[in-house]
Amino acid sequence: MKSYRNYVAVVVFLVLAMPLSASADALKLYAAGSLKAALGDVVASYEQTYQAKVTTKFGPSGLLRKAIEGGESPDVFASANMAHPEKLAASGWGSPVVLFARNQLCALAQPDVEITTETLLHTLMDSTVRVGTSTPKADPSGDYAWELFTKADTIQAGSFATLSGKALQLTGGPDSEKAPAGHNPYGWVMGEKKADVFLTYCTNAVLAQKEVQALKIIRIPGELSVGADYGLLVRDGAVNEAWRLAMYILSPEGQKILSKYGFEATAIPIQN
Repeated sequence: MKSYRNYVAVVVFLVLAMPLSASADALKLYAAGSLKAALGDVVASYEQTYQAKVTTKFGPSGLLRKAIEGGESPDVFASANMAHPEKLAASGWGSPVVLFARNQLCALAQPDVEITTETLLHTLMDSTVRVGTSTPKADPSGDYAWELFTKADTIQAGSFATLSGKALQLTGGPDSEKAPAGHNPYGWVMGEKKADVFLTYCTNAVLAQKEVQALKIIRIPGELSVGADYGLLVRDGAVNEAWRLAMYILSPEGQKILSKYGFEATAIPIQN
C-alpha cells in the first residue's frame, strides 16, 4: 500500500506540474450527489489555485453513467462506486479507474424511533418501521443498502426478502421526488416523515442532521457493515486540464477537503 501511495504521489506531482494549455472552455465534472458539498469545495479550491473554470453536475452515479452512455461528455466522472466508471472504462470511454475516497453506510433515524447499533436489524425488521433507501442501480447508495440486506440474511434467514420487499426507494431514482432547492435530500425526506429509518452514507447522514438536528445517526454493526469505494475516471481524449483536476482531487489539498466532510480519503497520505 505504501509503494502504491508513493507512486500516486509522484503521478500527482507530475500532472500538477504540467504547463496549462490555452482553453476557453470550462472543464465539466460529473459527480455523485453524495460528493456535492465536498467536491464543490475541492472545485472552488482548484479554480482559485489554477485560475480555471469548472462546471459541475451532481446526481445519482448510475443515472450520470447512463447520461454519459447516451452521449453527454464530461471531462471527469467521480462515482460513488467503482462499477459505473469501470463499465465506462470497459467501453473505451476512459481509463484508468482510480479509487479516490471511501465512505460507509449509516442509518438515519427519527428521534422517536428506539434504535441502537445493537438493535438495528431488529428495528429494521419491525413491520411497523418504514425503511427508506435510495434506488438500487440508479444510485449506488441503494445498491449498498441491498448489500446490507444480503448480509442480514446470513444472520436471520428471510431478512433479505423482508427488507428488500418493504424498503421505500425514496431518493436517487429517475422519478424520485426532489427536495426543494437548498435542502439536503435526506434531511428533507426525514423532515417530511417519509421514513422512520433511512439507510444512506454516513457523510449524507451528517449533512442531514445539520439540517434536521433531532435526527439520530446510528452506526451499522460490524456484521452488517457496508463500505463504499468511490471511483474516478477521466474521459479519453480530454484536455490536459482534466487530468490536472483529477489529480487535484487526489492531491493532499483535495484529500484534506474530502476528509473534512467525513470521507476516508486514502489515495495518498494527508500532509499536516
